[in-house]
Amino acid sequence: MIPLPLARIAEITSGALSGMADPRAVVRGPVVIDSRAVEPGSLFVAFKGARADGHDFAAQAMRAGAVAVLATRPVEAPAVIVPDVTAALAELATAQAAALPRVTTIGVTGSAGKTSTKDLLARLTARVGPTVAPAGSFNNEIGHPLTVLKADVDTRFMVLELSARNIGHIHYLTRIAPPQIGVVLNVGTAHLGVFGGKEAIAKAKGELVEALPRTGVAVLNADDPLVRDMAERTEARVTFFGRGEESAIRAEGVTVDPRGRASFTLRTPSGAAPVSLKLYGAHAVDNALAAAAAAYELGLPVATIAEELSEAAPRSRWRMEVTDRPDGVTVINDAYNANPDSMRAAFDSLAVLGQGRRRFAVIASLLELGDDGPALNAEVGRMAGAAGLAGLVVAGPDAGHMLDGARQTGQSTRIVHVPDAAAAAAELAPHLRSGDVVLIKGPRAMGLERTAELLLGGAAQ
Repeated sequence: MIPLPLARIAEITSGALSGMADPRAVVRGPVVIDSRAVEPGSLFVAFKGARADGHDFAAQAMRAGAVAVLATRPVEAPAVIVPDVTAALAELATAQAAALPRVTTIGVTGSAGKTSTKDLLARLTARVGPTVAPAGSFNNEIGHPLTVLKADVDTRFMVLELSARNIGHIHYLTRIAPPQIGVVLNVGTAHLGVFGGKEAIAKAKGELVEALPRTGVAVLNADDPLVRDMAERTEARVTFFGRGEESAIRAEGVTVDPRGRASFTLRTPSGAAPVSLKLYGAHAVDNALAAAAAAYELGLPVATIAEELSEAAPRSRWRMEVTDRPDGVTVINDAYNANPDSMRAAFDSLAVLGQGRRRFAVIASLLELGDDGPALNAEVGRMAGAAGLAGLVVAGPDAGHMLDGARQTGQSTRIVHVPDAAAAAAELAPHLRSGDVVLIKGPRAMGLERTAELLLGGAAQ
């Protein structure tokens, strides 16, 4: 971050100095919400959560080198006291972003693929200049400003992931760091129950293109009608990506190897180049095209874009991580999160990677689907039941509709219900033998990454 004295931080956040705080003491970053991540020069932000109160760790943060604590009440440390820590964090990040006029901010949103696209795009922008991007999925009202606060005077690009849990959320995030380029991937079924329908999801995602200046660029997926229609909601220039001829940035001749990795020709208005992805799943092509389109707008040559896309490996955990055990069992850990669309993509990848092999899957009931939840979970169950699996393990509560759907297919798949992620690993482990493939996919709340960790012989993270 740009170094700031405590007096200036108090001014930006409308806070008051407390605990013998020296107004001249300078915070040089990073700004952190975990006392274990404090470094000399840090600002520790004390959030009160369901299981822990950051205020209780103020002294620990100071011992680790924090300059002060951003808090809502006095603590045993120099502090800036504010009424609302989340709002104060946003105000601080907004001020920092405004002080970085040489930075190009790129926002990425969509129902699926945000993190993978952000990771690819951050790799591409790093070829041009210093880049700041969130670790993992720091994409909400806390993670977003924390990412912005990583930028400093040397930063040339911020690649930011924007999540929407309701109407207005993306609008709020774009006010913190106004984007010059906005990338919209798709409108799917994630959080369908919260929004009430895909049209409402499209309205929320489209807040990104509405925030673009007239001089900006909207990068839109032409293959998704709800995204394509967002071109009418912005005064910015529009670039389409996709598989069809109408897309300026498109994939031609897509093929998928036996490991589920796609290759294609990247076609742009100024030429073409071959791409061979190391990422797993045919759906990775769409993420790569989105990143390529944004990079093309920044002036990167098509050959450079293709080279970087071909060299990129997964950066964020639990998203189509494919690991071969020493005994020949392959574990596909796609446990970060799930919705009906991403479930379908994961089973498509399993069909390719598991061709000619025994296939197993561990899944869990999908959340936040509202009134459509029972029907959509039953549909996912039917998809799993018809996938030619040797065994299907459904973990966790509220699994009835998914189990019923799986059993309706009349296949010979062995179907078992277990209470949690650890039980899923214990159930599946004795049945696995060399050559088998296991897909692990479920909502974040189920923590199915633990199943993968246990099947791979490691401790869960």
